[in-house]
Amino acid sequence: MSKIEIFNTTKVYVACPARVATGGPELLHQFATQMRKVFGVPTFMLYYPKMKNPVHPEYFSYRIPYVYVAEDVASNILIVPEIESALSLMAKYRNIRKGVWFLSVDNYYLSKLSRKDFFIKRAVNKIAKLILGRPVFEIRYEDVVDKYPIKQDQKLKLADFCLCNTYRGCSHLQENGLYPVFYLSEYLHEDYLRTSVDLSKKENFVAFNPAKGFLFTRKIIKAADDITFVPIENLTRDEVIQLLKKAKVYIDFGNHPGKDRLPREAAILGCCVITGKRGSAKYFEDVPIPEEYKFEDKEENIPLIVEKIKDCFKNFEMHYRNFENYRKIIKNEPEKFIKDLKNIFKTERG
Repeated sequence: MSKIEIFNTTKVYVACPARVATGGPELLHQFATQMRKVFGVPTFMLYYPKMKNPVHPEYFSYRIPYVYVAEDVASNILIVPEIESALSLMAKYRNIRKGVWFLSVDNYYLSKLSRKDFFIKRAVNKIAKLILGRPVFEIRYEDVVDKYPIKQDQKLKLADFCLCNTYRGCSHLQENGLYPVFYLSEYLHEDYLRTSVDLSKKENFVAFNPAKGFLFTRKIIKAADDITFVPIENLTRDEVIQLLKKAKVYIDFGNHPGKDRLPREAAILGCCVITGKRGSAKYFEDVPIPEEYKFEDKEENIPLIVEKIKDCFKNFEMHYRNFENYRKIIKNEPEKFIKDLKNIFKTERG
């Protein structure tokens, strides 16, 4: 594939939802930071919708200048995430080179849902989130993919290239005729990578994210009333770090729509990681943990999952060693990100 050219006059604009702090926006800020460092190219966050103070406090430290409108010239580049609200931005520009970054293939499809799609389930979920803090129904990528064929998306046809942060996503896009598609994934915040862990202080409890796959996780919790499960919710970054430094096990039976951060954060902080096989978790390239720690989210597998958790408690040091390769990969992600950037872009700047 031909590389994307960065000219001496090029400016790069990275579209990002205003005042939103999740894994996707953090990756967009990481990208902008590295484009400035690696290529010395003027790079700006393009926040939408326009509002006062659009930068979320989580991203003050990146110090990326921001704009609301890009300069529409052919030497410039606009990168937008895959969600519907961001794709709409491309139609505003005629000349600038445009790229779509699929931070999550699942979210691409889910963002296309109309108010009529799954109306009752979504209404119940909205109420449940207010009362319980989590949904009671799961609306998955598989439920939507056939309803909105990617080949028929007129907005995507405005893009000159695509980026994708999972190998699973790259395969899906290429199978649907998108080209060129470049792999560009993320890396953890340095707060996680620099934290030291004392394994002697690990405790016999399981950490989990109640926002992902809770309907199945709840069944595991019910089947293992002798195991302590601690939800990761409403915590600061430092509180998450302190929690995962103590936990021996982290489980994640969510959809894994992209390259999720929490499994990697847990692993780098010394947890044994147990996942389902949905989304990117099915792909070893995206979640490179031994197969014995991956289970289909089926009722008959619950006793096996509980048994694996207890074995991780009992023989923790042995299981900890099984994740050494995963931790090594995670530690090398910042370096790989820069290498991948250089494989995607070429510059006249030397």
